[in-house]
Amino acid sequence: MEIKGHIHSIESFGTVDGPGVRMVVFFKGCPMRCKYCHNPDTWLPEGGTDMTVDEIMAQYENAKSFYKSGGITVTGGEPLMQIDFVCQLFQRAKEENIHTCLDTSGITFNRNNAVLMEKFDRLMEVTDLIMLDIKHIDPEEHLKLTAHSNDNILDFARWLDEKHKDVWIRHVVVPGITENNDYLYKLGLFIGSLHNVKALDVLPYHNMGEIKYKQLGIDYPLKGTEPLPKERAIEAKKQILRGIKKARET
Repeated sequence: MEIKGHIHSIESFGTVDGPGVRMVVFFKGCPMRCKYCHNPDTWLPEGGTDMTVDEIMAQYENAKSFYKSGGITVTGGEPLMQIDFVCQLFQRAKEENIHTCLDTSGITFNRNNAVLMEKFDRLMEVTDLIMLDIKHIDPEEHLKLTAHSNDNILDFARWLDEKHKDVWIRHVVVPGITENNDYLYKLGLFIGSLHNVKALDVLPYHNMGEIKYKQLGIDYPLKGTEPLPKERAIEAKKQILRGIKKARET
């Protein structure tokens, strides 16, 4: 049965959302409310454009020559809120030998839900790479930052390791929140316990999304927080790598 995806927008030439030049599909809907989110306009599932797999693939075909070393990335919002549609899209992509990348927080993962896990298994069969955004390693601080627990997110990372699926980890360093050597080291210890991590992107916090909050009539939670200088993000990455090294020594 053909279903439609609720799509916020499509970026034609993404260069930071997986290997190569990619078509990036932004999905509507996200249960998390990350204080530094720069896409608050994707939170609600309503709005956007309803699209079929055929319509998305037609857009891909129009610029196919640019994607020779890339593929399709789904992001959001949280694309796993529309897992059935992502499965259909990625199944079609794999039939056409197109590289597929899932950019997710893993928040919807639940190992105890058998029906959902069947869908995750099916999705992994047609997913080449997962870009996993770990917001905060500390459970209480994660709840403050996102309004959600990180239990399912960390379990999703472990499950991907069990499935031997390639993962790129992303982590945003926010002054006063995640810019903390203890938290960063503990994040490294966790990442170091995994065997499937192929890359680590440590991203400095920026406030470029603040204007969207104003347009939507929403208070910006981190108003007054200055963007993190690049050199401090580099230092933060060193702390994570220190934890990774320690975990792999034991």
